[in-house]
Amino acid sequence: NHNPPAEYIRLTQAIRSAVDELSHPQSYQAVYHYSRHDTPMPSSEELHHLMNRLKSTMFPGYFGHSEVTPDNISYYMGSSIDQIARILMEQIKRGYCFSCIDEDRPDCIRCENRATEVTTCFISELPHIRQLLATDVNAAYLGDPASQSPGETIFCYPSLRAMLHYRIAHSLFSLQVPLIPRILTEMAHSETGIDIHPGATIDEGLFIDHGTGTVIGETCIIGKNVRIYQGVTLGAKSFPLSPDGHPIKGIPRHPIVEDNVTIYSGATILGRITIGQGAVIGGNVWITQDIPPGAKILKSQGSLPIS
Repeated sequence: NHNPPAEYIRLTQAIRSAVDELSHPQSYQAVYHYSRHDTPMPSSEELHHLMNRLKSTMFPGYFGHSEVTPDNISYYMGSSIDQIARILMEQIKRGYCFSCIDEDRPDCIRCENRATEVTTCFISELPHIRQLLATDVNAAYLGDPASQSPGETIFCYPSLRAMLHYRIAHSLFSLQVPLIPRILTEMAHSETGIDIHPGATIDEGLFIDHGTGTVIGETCIIGKNVRIYQGVTLGAKSFPLSPDGHPIKGIPRHPIVEDNVTIYSGATILGRITIGQGAVIGGNVWITQDIPPGAKILKSQGSLPIS
């Protein structure tokens, strides 16, 4: 029989007002996703589970079951890859449906068939992905005097975590899977501070020392045995616009870094320029022009090579 407190009344009114405003089409139109085929969004939880499975498959014994031995590894791999395939097929299908704009196919099985085909191709790529990751492990071990063993780099180094996510995501990106590759690299970005776009092309033996704040853009091409330190940006100098004012997608706009280049902390390298083989880029420099092979850039003033 008592009247509710004034604070409760104000809270109730605020809730009703917020519900009304947030439910208005003008409020949610720009941020609302409507599933056209009754298929849910890709699941972040399932993709985390997928990456944990892939991590233990790429680095058996370090992650996942610790009792993996040469005698039982075939059984372990069979079980693990079977689960990877099942998870991946479902998440790729969801990614296709998320990107689908075909309103006339409510019972379409095209996305499911494509997901199965892409998953088959991806599973076939796993041995090659592990070979590349092994070169990244070796680069981290040889490139850091503080590393006591290759295993330490696998288990502890953010560079290896970022490269695992990148190499998985790049394989899916190359297979034209929508959305999923970007989710996977952003997982690593949030965990390590290393931001690698899945579209970047990175050859074997990349080591990102320390790593925090490193950015590698979508159209970057990085050669063999490159070492990058924390806070490096391999970015775009400008964004060409279409006649309607939108950025033009897919054009090469990020640097090419050739083999055996070292880029020290805080360097900013912008545009479709080439850093020549064996060059050394000093810390905190700003570079927007080609650098010849073997050059050493020690100061940002003029960005001139110093032999």
